[in-house]
Amino acid sequence: MKSGNIIADMYKRVLNLRETVKHKSIFLFGPRQTGKSTLVRQTFPDAAFYDLLEADTFRELSARPEYLRQTLSPQQPFVVVDEIQKLPGLLDEIQLLIERNKKLRVVLTGSSARKLKRGATNLLGGRAWVCRLHPLVSAELDAPRLLDRLNRGSLPAVIDSEHYKEDLKAYVGIYLREEIRAEGLTRSIENFSRFLEVAGLTSGEQINFSAVADDAGFPPRTVREHYQILGDTLVGHQLPAYQKTSKRKPMATAKFYFFDVGVANTLKRTSVIEEGSDAYGRALEHLIFLELRSFLDYHRLDQELTYWRSRSQFEVDFLLGDEIGIEVKSKARVSPRDYKGLGALGEEVRLKRKIVICGEKMRRRADDGAEIMPATHFLKELWTGKLLD
Repeated sequence: MKSGNIIADMYKRVLNLRETVKHKSIFLFGPRQTGKSTLVRQTFPDAAFYDLLEADTFRELSARPEYLRQTLSPQQPFVVVDEIQKLPGLLDEIQLLIERNKKLRVVLTGSSARKLKRGATNLLGGRAWVCRLHPLVSAELDAPRLLDRLNRGSLPAVIDSEHYKEDLKAYVGIYLREEIRAEGLTRSIENFSRFLEVAGLTSGEQINFSAVADDAGFPPRTVREHYQILGDTLVGHQLPAYQKTSKRKPMATAKFYFFDVGVANTLKRTSVIEEGSDAYGRALEHLIFLELRSFLDYHRLDQELTYWRSRSQFEVDFLLGDEIGIEVKSKARVSPRDYKGLGALGEEVRLKRKIVICGEKMRRRADDGAEIMPATHFLKELWTGKLLD
C-alpha cells in the first residue's frame, strides 16, 4: 500500500494557505493523517521546515529554542514548524521572530490544541490566524463517491486503501497511543478506550453525559472531561442546539459528531452500510455535517451551524444561520411528513430555504416550497458557493 503522504499528494485541497498568509501567520490544526504536512510542503516548498517528529530536531529545539532564530536567514519568507504541540515553549521564540520581522510568515501545524491553549502565549496573542484541515470533502474528489465515503470515511490514506477496515482500526489505536497516552491526557488509557467506544455508538446524537457515564462505568464529570479531550485533539465536533424559538420550546443539549464517518463506523463496529438502510441515513447525515463544517472553516465564514429539536420532538438536522434549514433522509421518495420539522420551524423562523437531502434521483420543488434534492446536487451547490448566495 502507498504511504499516507504519497496518497495525500493525489488530492488538490480546497484550503488555500497561500492566500491566508498574505494577512497573517497561521496555526494549521487538524486530526492526524488529514494531510497537514503534505499540504504545507506543497504550498510552501521554499520554507524553512522544522519537523518536531524528527528526534534530532526536537532535541535541538527543546534544549535551545533560540536555535530556530539563529538558523534562519533574514530573507527567509516562510517558516514551517510541524507538530508544534510537541514543544509549546517554542512559541515564545516564534512570537519574537514575528515581532522582529513583519514580513515573515510562520506556519505552525498541530494535531492537538490542548497544550497550546494552556500556555501563557495563548496562540501567539492574535499574531496568527487559526485554520483547520478536515478529511477530504466532495470538492476535492473527482467523483462524489458517496457510498465509498459512508463506509470508508474520507481520510486521504484510507479512502483508496484495499484494507480500509484494518487501516481505520489502526488509526483508532494510533490516536489512543500517540495523542492520549503520549500527552498524558488521562490516567487510564483503558477507561478512555471504553469511553471512546460508547461515544462512537452515540455519534450524531444529543450528548447525554449520564447515559454515557452509566454505559462506560465512570462519573458524568469524567465523561465531560473526555468529550473535552475529543474536542481538543480535534477528533470530534459539538453541534449546538438552535435556541431562537418560543412557541415550541427548544432542547438545549448539543449533538456530537466524530471528525470522520469511517472512524465513527469503526468505533460503532458497523460492518457495511448499504444504500437505503437506516445506517445509510445516519451516515449521510454525519457526512453532510462534516461537509458543512469544512465549508464554513475553509471559507472563514462566521455563519452559525446548529440543529433544532423541540421538546415536542420536531427536529431539523441543520440550520445555517437563521435562514437555511436542512433535513437529511435516506428515502428514495419523500413526502411532507418526512420533513415536518422544517414546516414547524418555518412557523417561527423566516427560513429563506428549506432543503431536504434524500435518495431521490431528480431535484424538485415541492408545493410547500421545500427543495428536494439528491445529496450530490446539494454538495455541488455547497462547494460552488451557490447555497449561501
